[in-house]
Amino acid sequence: MRKEYLKLDKVEGPLIVLSNIENVAYDEMVEIKIDQNEIRKGKVIKIEKDQVVIQVFEGTAGISTHNTAVKFLGEPLMLPLSKEILGRTFNGMGEPIDGAYQIISHNKYNVNGRPINPVARKYPRNYIKTGLSAIDALMTLIRGQKLPIFSGSGIAHNELAVQIVKQAEIEGSDSENFAVVFGAMGVRHDDASYFIRSFEAAGVLDHVVMYLNLADDPITERISTPKCALTAAEYLAFEHNMHVLVILTDMTSYSEALREISSTRGEVPSRKGYPGYLYSDLSTIYERAGMIEGKEGSITLIPILTMPNDDITHPIPDLTGFITEGQIVLNRELNQKGIYPPIAILPSLSRLMKDGIGKDYTREDHADLASQLFSSYSKVQDLRSLAQIIGEDDLGDVDKLYLKFGRVFEEKFIAQSSFENRSITETLNLGWKILSILPRSDLDRLKPELINKYYKGKKE
Repeated sequence: MRKEYLKLDKVEGPLIVLSNIENVAYDEMVEIKIDQNEIRKGKVIKIEKDQVVIQVFEGTAGISTHNTAVKFLGEPLMLPLSKEILGRTFNGMGEPIDGAYQIISHNKYNVNGRPINPVARKYPRNYIKTGLSAIDALMTLIRGQKLPIFSGSGIAHNELAVQIVKQAEIEGSDSENFAVVFGAMGVRHDDASYFIRSFEAAGVLDHVVMYLNLADDPITERISTPKCALTAAEYLAFEHNMHVLVILTDMTSYSEALREISSTRGEVPSRKGYPGYLYSDLSTIYERAGMIEGKEGSITLIPILTMPNDDITHPIPDLTGFITEGQIVLNRELNQKGIYPPIAILPSLSRLMKDGIGKDYTREDHADLASQLFSSYSKVQDLRSLAQIIGEDDLGDVDKLYLKFGRVFEEKFIAQSSFENRSITETLNLGWKILSILPRSDLDRLKPELINKYYKGKKE
C-alpha cells in the first residue's frame, strides 16, 4: 500500500518540496489532493537524500503546506495509445481537449522515451516532397531527418508549417501509412485555432494528431508536450509501420519553460540564463527521430524555433544546429518584401540532401542544379553590395543579368502561393528556366551534357 504524505516543506512557484520520503524515483508521477477534493498531477524532478522536489503541472495556486495530500504513483507519465489518436487533439499531458472520449488502451508508453541507439539506426535515403521549391530543390527534406526551421518573431513560420503538413508526401506512402504529429508549445489561442481550421479545411485532419499547449496553460505542461508528441510518433512509426512527420513549434517556448523551472530550482545558470543541460535536454528530443533497422516506419522531425532578436548565435538555434542535420532559415528582409515563404537560401542547408536526390530519387540534374543556383545567388549578394556603392548603372552587362536573375529567383522560385503545390519536376524545370537568364559560360557548376539537355538560354 502506498503512503500519502500530508505535510509539505514549502511551496515555491510551480514546485513543492517534501522531506522524509522513501522509495521514490526520478520522473515518477505524483497525485496531489487539495482540500480533499481537487486532484492535480505532478512529477518528481529532484531527489536529494530524503528530500524530493515535485513539479506541479496545473500550478500551485491554492496549495499550502497543510491542505495537501501527496501520493507517489510508482511510474512515470504514461500515455495510452492506439490508432484512434489519429484526427484527435490533446493537451500537453496527452489528455483530450477536443470534446471526445479519452483513449482507452492496454498499450501505455513512457513519454520520456529514449533516443534511438546509433547502432540500430538506418541511414535516411528517400526524400519527402513538400511542394515548396526552395526546400525541395535546395535543402531537400529526407525521410528520417531532423531539419529545423529557424524563424523570427512575426515571420510566417506558422503558415509554412501548415503548408508542409498539407502538402508533405513520401514516396511509397499513402493516407493509410502516413501521419503527421503536430506539437505546439506556448501558442496563442488564435494560432491554435488557425492550425485546427487549416487542417480541417485542407481535409488532412484525419491523419493529424495534435498536442497543444496554449500560452495560458501551465508552463510545466509545456515541457511534456514534445515528449507526448514524439511518444505518439514512435508508436505509429514502430508499432504500425507508418511514416510520421513530426512538427514541433515553438522550441524557444519549450527552452524558456526549461529556463524558468531551472531558475525556480535554484540551479546555476549557463549562457543567457539557460540551464547548462539545455544541449543534452534538446538532444533527447531531437534524437528520437529517425529510422530503425528492421522497422518499416520512420519519424521525420521539423522543429520550429523563433530566434530572439533574429540572432542565429543565440543558445537555442546554436545548440539545435549542432544536434540536427541542417536548418531552414527564414529571412526578415524577404518577409518584408512580401515574399512567401521567406527562406534565406545561403545560410540554409540539408546535410542529408546529397544521399536522397539524383537519378534514383528525384532527377539526374538535381544536385548540380542546386549547386549552380547556390553559387549564382551568392554572386548576386556580392553584386547588390557593390551596386549600393557605385550604382547599378555602372555595373557590367553580365553583372546586370545576375541582378535580374536574383530578382526573378526570389519572386518566381522562392516565392509561391501558400496553396501552390509544385512537383519536383516543376521545381527543377523552373530552376533551369531562371538559370537561363545567365550566359551559358557562367554555369561552371553544371556538366556540359546537362546544359545541353536543359538549358533554355541563347546559344553562345
